[in-house]
Amino acid sequence: MAGTQSLHSFLFSSPRSNPLAFRLQISRLSSNGSLLRTSSIDLNHKRQIFRPIRACGLPDKKDEGGRINEPTGVLGSGNEVIWFKALSNFVDDNFLPLALVTAVAAGFANPSLGCLADRYYLSKFSTVGIFVVSGLTLRTAEISASVEAWPVAVYGLASILLLTPYFSRLILQIHLHPQEFVTGLAIFTCMPTTLSSGVALTQLAGGNSALALAMTVISNMLGILAIPFSISKFVADGVGITVPTKELFRSLVLMLLIPLIFGKILRESFKGVADFVDENRKLFPRINAILLSLVPWMQVSKSRSLLLMVKPEAFLVAIGMGTFLHLSLLAFNALGIRILAAVSGGSQSVFSRRRNASAVLLVASQKTLPVMVAVVEQLRGALGKSGLLVLPCVAAHIIQIIIDSFLVNFWPRSDDSSNNVKVS
Repeated sequence: MAGTQSLHSFLFSSPRSNPLAFRLQISRLSSNGSLLRTSSIDLNHKRQIFRPIRACGLPDKKDEGGRINEPTGVLGSGNEVIWFKALSNFVDDNFLPLALVTAVAAGFANPSLGCLADRYYLSKFSTVGIFVVSGLTLRTAEISASVEAWPVAVYGLASILLLTPYFSRLILQIHLHPQEFVTGLAIFTCMPTTLSSGVALTQLAGGNSALALAMTVISNMLGILAIPFSISKFVADGVGITVPTKELFRSLVLMLLIPLIFGKILRESFKGVADFVDENRKLFPRINAILLSLVPWMQVSKSRSLLLMVKPEAFLVAIGMGTFLHLSLLAFNALGIRILAAVSGGSQSVFSRRRNASAVLLVASQKTLPVMVAVVEQLRGALGKSGLLVLPCVAAHIIQIIIDSFLVNFWPRSDDSSNNVKVS
């Protein structure tokens, strides 16, 4: 009877006396059917038995409607986003140096692909592409600014063709084995400015790209006439040197002038092209940087076997000489710009405008490798083995681009005619 009453109370008892909980009574019977004891378990509706485990242990966030949004990220995802953004900003700020270093490393790691690219004249196509892009981005106002800055252009041409070749005398005082390393760098000093890197770097620096283009084209064309005189006077000590004037001139017209004019005509003929280029001012310098990095990639690929044959200490000395040469040219032109700015009007001088100064400093301090290679081939061993003459110049060419690309990253992009030149 007592067991029946206990079961009746379990089945029909109401939980209303405690709306938050009810008591579960379990009757346990002995083997003979007698009731031993009754135990109970409290079930609380407010207590959550199964609570979801949150990934980050962060408090719930409510949206505008008051609903709870469970965090969906995992621990560390915020740090990963921060690191990714920092890496992306670093690559964006140092795009050209990274492209050049990657190109050199790729040339050493797998030279066959670079040699194949050179066999199909990819270096010429890259130079043409750089000047087509330069013509597309060249604004008419920039041409007017370059005309106004004609004294800066005159100094740049004088520095490239008349003044900097004197540094070859300084280089020839160094004694190194093989001696062709020293002779090659001396010849390299007598060359005009680079065909493409000076213009590309000027654009990245926010300099006067029209002025850089003018100095590049004119110095290379005049350089065809000046190179034999410079090498004979400073390097060869009277040895007769012939330069393929007609071939070089035709090559410069085809690779520099015509692509530049084509890009400019394309810009002026179609308004949509000009609008697209102006809306993507960061894209086209990146394209130029990629095209520019193809040159050292192919040069290193071609010269890898010869590089491995040279003693490491001799090649390191040659690299140091190339670095010293370029830093000396930078210091020389920086000093020349400051002096001319001081004597020609101070802060109001065209030499004091940052855009003009960056253009002439970059263009006048670089020397071209392709023209040097063409000249060495015409020497036919008169001043030493061609491969050994060219090898240190390959390193010097790459070094000057890498040094200037790092310098460009620290230069301000804004132009203010009232600001003085900062070339320290």
